[in-house]
Amino acid sequence: MSSIVGSVRRHAVERPAAEALRAAGTSLSYVGLAAEIGALAARLEGACVGLLLDNGPAWVVADLAAMERGLRCVPLPTFFSQQQLRHAIHDAGVDIVLTDQVERISQLLPVRSREMFSVAGSVVALLAIDAARAPIVPRGTVKVTYTSGSTGEPRGVCLSAAAVTDKAAALATASGASPADRSLCLMPLSTLLENIGGVYSPLLIGATCCVPSMREIGLSGSGELHVPSLLRSLRNYRPSSVIVVPQMLRALVEAVEHGAQLPCSLRFIAVGGAPVSVTLLRRAARAGLPVFEGYGLSEAASVVTLNHPGELRIGSVGRPLPGIAVSIADDGEILLYGEDMFLGYLGGEDRGGSRTWPTGDLGHVDEDGYVYVTGRKKHIFITANGRNVSPEWVERELLAQPAIGQAAVFGEGMAGNVALLVPVPGADRGAIANAVQETNRHLPDYARVSRFSVAEPFTVSNGQLTGTGRVRRDAIASAYAHQFEPDIEWTPALQVQ
Repeated sequence: MSSIVGSVRRHAVERPAAEALRAAGTSLSYVGLAAEIGALAARLEGACVGLLLDNGPAWVVADLAAMERGLRCVPLPTFFSQQQLRHAIHDAGVDIVLTDQVERISQLLPVRSREMFSVAGSVVALLAIDAARAPIVPRGTVKVTYTSGSTGEPRGVCLSAAAVTDKAAALATASGASPADRSLCLMPLSTLLENIGGVYSPLLIGATCCVPSMREIGLSGSGELHVPSLLRSLRNYRPSSVIVVPQMLRALVEAVEHGAQLPCSLRFIAVGGAPVSVTLLRRAARAGLPVFEGYGLSEAASVVTLNHPGELRIGSVGRPLPGIAVSIADDGEILLYGEDMFLGYLGGEDRGGSRTWPTGDLGHVDEDGYVYVTGRKKHIFITANGRNVSPEWVERELLAQPAIGQAAVFGEGMAGNVALLVPVPGADRGAIANAVQETNRHLPDYARVSRFSVAEPFTVSNGQLTGTGRVRRDAIASAYAHQFEPDIEWTPALQVQ
């Protein structure tokens, strides 16, 4: 039995009536959650279970039932394309799927049997399929989470029960969580960060986990955010803590700046998943929002470093959590050391007990141990003048401008850097030009944007954005390849005075 399920059962004995899960029209006590886990676990027969479910109590019960039964669990992101879903199911050797989207699975592959039943008040289908293969899986794997691969196909990261449990406990401690807290999940539960920080952490300590549907929160499959729905969810659930990506934080900051009131219960807003503008963090602080930036990756079971109350340094991603050490290689790459790392990639060799992992991220550590992330090693481009530029650095500066909603910067071999920019609603080309000019004032000449073009929104559904808000550069460059032809005119950025 995993430590997380064990904690649920302990709370069910010690505090049986305490609320474990909440969603619209549903409240499940710890004793009720323990019963649901046991009932579903008894139905599961197989080696590997895939979860394709909307956010809700059923997702949590299914995840924990797989743990109790000792099955390998593969959260399948609902925002995956059909091709990505097929790849993950085949790659992981999934032989049963728990889903509320039967048609999507039926379109992908033959279903041997189908059973419909209720889980925590929702109708769920249990589909038995023929596993296409028996993959090589590192010993001790309980969860396979998919992350972006270098070839474009998602890669399965294999995690142990100890890794996910220890990380959940570390996050609960760092955030100052208590059994009186209420966590509100605002990202898909298939996202490892939300799975561990938004679900496992509160359940370990006996707090309440709120898991409304994506629709109720205001998130669509394309990654678009309906801010009034988000604000309504915050008011309705009165959370103590939430996890957000930078785009969501920006929406909250702008809403508060325009007079919106967030619940006074909210004491910890964790932000991560993609680079965050220092300007945005400072705006959040001025607005009175308790925002704490962190940094992590799937190979380290999500969070590696985190700012938290009493240890906050804006611009950094915080200090390492217990069990993880950070150092910087000679070339500036961030290296991780620790026991709670991943076991290996699905289908490949395990890591053989190695405790060191090169992250591929660039950064530095200050004299007080705070970590700063400056960009991706593989994303560095070299201009025609021979200068190295991290596009994430320039993009963070662009995103500090209110008129710019999304940005992707390119410059490999170019005499001047170019930017594809997505304006916020209501911003015209003139506003974008002024925003670029203002950004350039704060950048050295070799990093400035010399030309820009207005782009359509980068979204998960068009393949140009990851589930945590990172831009997919190769996909964007491919979609706008015609823009890079020599005879295409870009809008010149205004000169820096």
